[in-house]
Amino acid sequence: MCETYYAAAYWGCRPESALECARHAETFFRLLSTCHPDYSRWYEKHTSRKRALQLQIEPTYDTFARLFGKKEYEDEEGGVSFDAWTGHVPVNQEGGMVMLRCGTPAEAVPNSSLLYFPSPGPGLERLLTLPVLTGVMRAMVLAWEPDWAVSVSGDFRDALSQQGSVGTFVGWLTYLSRRRGEIPPLPEPVRVEPVEDKGSLIILGPEPLSAANPEHVALGHRVQQMLAPHGLLRRVVERRPTPEP
Repeated sequence: MCETYYAAAYWGCRPESALECARHAETFFRLLSTCHPDYSRWYEKHTSRKRALQLQIEPTYDTFARLFGKKEYEDEEGGVSFDAWTGHVPVNQEGGMVMLRCGTPAEAVPNSSLLYFPSPGPGLERLLTLPVLTGVMRAMVLAWEPDWAVSVSGDFRDALSQQGSVGTFVGWLTYLSRRRGEIPPLPEPVRVEPVEDKGSLIILGPEPLSAANPEHVALGHRVQQMLAPHGLLRRVVERRPTPEP
């Protein structure tokens, strides 16, 4: 296994206060901690690893309300931008990193919740299982109520979408909000599971999908072709038109 994987959730323009974002973040980290022991401990990011390891956080509403009120975590678009990591050393070998962008009123920039998995190795293999990934996706959905979410490798994403535009491709796991419409019947071994009343989780197979496997890529393309005509794979936010010279 040599591909790098991530999970990400995106949603469009949704202006929210720092306190509202703190409530979402508390829910997200609480649910994430139930997915795997690696996600039970979190630290603020810092340019110095030594300093970062002194910045352990208790992922509660009060903690996030305090942090998100700081100027340093104010997003340039007016929302909140915050990064955290699990404190595992060496970095990228175990655990993971979360990057949050929420509350932005910008119409052309999506809000997002990203979880980066470790580099290929034992740390990744421990986390890259269907139960863990399903739990991660449910945590993202129930906390943030996104329009679209995906768990995928970067190589698989690139094999299915040249632009990688947010909302326009499928991964090993793909979440679609019910606001996007009804999901048509999909071929085996694909499964579709509800995520409470929020939307549906599409699981392409029981094992991680790889861009190195032509059958995996073909299945991904087939599912995309079945979803696209229903408007289910439209961009989360539309691109701004390029100004004429």
